[in-house]
Amino acid sequence: MITILLATYNGQKYLPAQLDSLLNQTFTQFRIWVQDDVSTDSTWDILNAYSTKYPDKFHLTRRNTNSGSAMNNFLDLITTVRDDYLMLCDQDDIWLPNKIELTMAKMKEMERDFPDLPLLVHTDLKVVNQDLQIISPSFRVQTKRNYNRMAFNQVLNLNNVSGCTTMYNLALAKLLYAPPKHCVMHDWWLQLVATALGKVDHIHDATLLYRQHAENACGAKNVRKVSYKLGRLLNGGQLRHVLHETCRQAGCLLDMYQDKLTDNQKYILQNYAAIPQMCKINRLRTLAKLRIFMPSFSRNIALILFI
Repeated sequence: MITILLATYNGQKYLPAQLDSLLNQTFTQFRIWVQDDVSTDSTWDILNAYSTKYPDKFHLTRRNTNSGSAMNNFLDLITTVRDDYLMLCDQDDIWLPNKIELTMAKMKEMERDFPDLPLLVHTDLKVVNQDLQIISPSFRVQTKRNYNRMAFNQVLNLNNVSGCTTMYNLALAKLLYAPPKHCVMHDWWLQLVATALGKVDHIHDATLLYRQHAENACGAKNVRKVSYKLGRLLNGGQLRHVLHETCRQAGCLLDMYQDKLTDNQKYILQNYAAIPQMCKINRLRTLAKLRIFMPSFSRNIALILFI
C-alpha cells in the first residue's frame, strides 16, 4: 500500500485542485494521510468535506500547536507514518494523472536490482504560475540540477531531490526514526539518509505541476540568469550561513547513523562538519581533500569566497 503524506497549512486557495489531482490518479491503491498545522482559514473544513466524501482515502490529523514551518510538519509525518511505500505531497501543486504509476514502476525496477535496501525515487516537475501556465517545462533544466550527481560527498552541500516528487520504501522509512536537530530541508534530509544507507534513482519525466505563487515556502529559481549568479556572489553572508547549515546537518547525520555508516562516510562527515571551526585556508583544503564542489563555475567561485 502507498501512503501519501500531505502537510497542510492555510492552503484553502489551491488545496481542492490538488486533492482532485490525487483522486484522479491512474494508480489507485493509496491513502492520503494529512496533517494540518493548525490552519486558520477553511483548510480543515475542506479536508473534512473530502474525507466525508472519500472515507477510504483520507486519514486526517491536526497538530495541537503550529510546528513553525512546512519542513517541521513534514518531518513529523516522515518520522511517524509507516507503510510499504510513502510519497510526499505539497498542498498547492497538481499531480499529473500517471505520477504514482510512473514512480511505482521505477521503484519496482529498483527493488529488483537492490532487494531489501532503503530506496528513494524522485522525478522532474513542470514549473507553473498560480494559474497553471507553464513557466518552465523542466525544473531540472531551469535549476541546472544533475540528477546523476548523487555520490555521497556530492549531496552534502547540494540537494538534488524535490520532496514533492519523491517515493520511498519501508526500509528507508524505518531509518527515519526521529527528526534531526539541524536540517536544512526535509527533502534534503531524505536524500542524505537514502544516499548514505541505500540507493537513490530518478525519472527524468515531469510528474507534477509545481505551482509558483506569493505564498510558496520554496521556489524554483532560474539559476541560469546572470542576475541570479551575481546575487549569489554579492550575498556572501547568506551563502555562508546556508553552507554552514549543511555542515551542521552533516554532523547530525553522523551522530544519528554512525553505527550504520562506512568508515569512509564517517571520515567525510567528521571533516565536513568541522569546517565552520576551521580557518579559511583549512576550509578550502578540506573541501578539496573531500572533493566537495558545486556543479557550476559560478557556484564554485561563491563557495571559495564565502565558505
